Amino acid sequence: MRTRALYLALATALAALLAGVLTGPATAGQTQPSAAPEATPKAAFTHPGVLVSRAQLDFVRSKVNAGAQPWKGAYDAMLASPYASLSRTPKPRAVVECGPYSDPNIGCTDERQDALAAYSLSLAWYISRDSRYADKAIQIMDAWSATIKDHTNSNAPLQTGWAGSSWPRAAEIIRYTYDGWSAASIDRFKTMLRNVYLPKVIGGSNSNGNWELTMMEAATGISVFLDDRTSYDKAIAKFRGRVPAYVYLESDGALPKTAPGSGLDTRDKIINYWQGQSTFVTGLTQETCRDFTHTGYGISSISHVAETSRIQGQDLYPEVGERLRQALGFQSKYELGEAPPSWLCGGSVKRGLGPVTEVGFNALHTRLGTAMTNTQKLTEQQRPAGTNSLFLGWETLTHAENPA
Repeated sequence: MRTRALYLALATALAALLAGVLTGPATAGQTQPSAAPEATPKAAFTHPGVLVSRAQLDFVRSKVNAGAQPWKGAYDAMLASPYASLSRTPKPRAVVECGPYSDPNIGCTDERQDALAAYSLSLAWYISRDSRYADKAIQIMDAWSATIKDHTNSNAPLQTGWAGSSWPRAAEIIRYTYDGWSAASIDRFKTMLRNVYLPKVIGGSNSNGNWELTMMEAATGISVFLDDRTSYDKAIAKFRGRVPAYVYLESDGALPKTAPGSGLDTRDKIINYWQGQSTFVTGLTQETCRDFTHTGYGISSISHVAETSRIQGQDLYPEVGERLRQALGFQSKYELGEAPPSWLCGGSVKRGLGPVTEVGFNALHTRLGTAMTNTQKLTEQQRPAGTNSLFLGWETLTHAENPA
């Protein structure tokens, strides 16, 4: 009996071993492409879930209420800004016209700043529980949803992306944490986002990379607020094609990757698109040699989309995190004052990265434990991070050392 039992045990173990060999991971021993493993979102969207989650907001609220730094200082700076003013009067327009570099500027600044104000006020509401802030955010969102019909002129896609990145952040917080926004007003705001904003951004752009990255940030946030899985998936797919074409890694080969449909099919075209830069090193971006300000826009949107996707259960940091880390570190090094070598942008860079490092630094350093010496130095030096008056603001408040 003992011998028979031993044979049975050996047979069972052998069967399990063979099953493991035959049905084990097909990718064992293979080098995985950057897009693997495939990240897929949860079936239902998480709300609030654009850039900041409820858990992140609760962390911030607890820190501010405890008077802890840097959050309390960042919160005070936000409240002292015109974006959180309870006396703010919205300035909606039926048609916002924005030419190159916002010239002409017919409602461009007003729209961007009102959208940022709605977001700032929504944060103030959540942290303070003072309903006046929520009501003011609603007033601004209602004013625009009752008025705007279109964006026109050459910068219309970018303008729509900038304002369209801020609106859903505000709307998510107010709709899901405050009971004073009427169903009719919410529906009208949704109609505005679906009809006026989403069509302008969802198709993307083959202009400089910061355009498409910001447009996909807007499309992603809008899709979450609309519970629109089809648009969300389309935006994420385009984002995943753009990020490798915006930040270079040595593993890409002799030339940077190109975005699908870009038409950049020769070395000369690629170099021209990369601002004439012909030496490619890890962390260089498509706009590094243009200026750091526009580079900062692109880096910021990469981190924002990755953060929103993580909240939605589709963590893209394993896919884009190394490019984001290297882009932050490379730009931070020169932003901190290191002289560029002669092969980089002709030996001269235009600094001005902006307050764009907190979200990526928190994701990669605080949550994942990655060392980021230059980025950390710049991030801490710039605290509390303010706003660029376009589409980002108060990220020391929302993301500094935020483990949620």
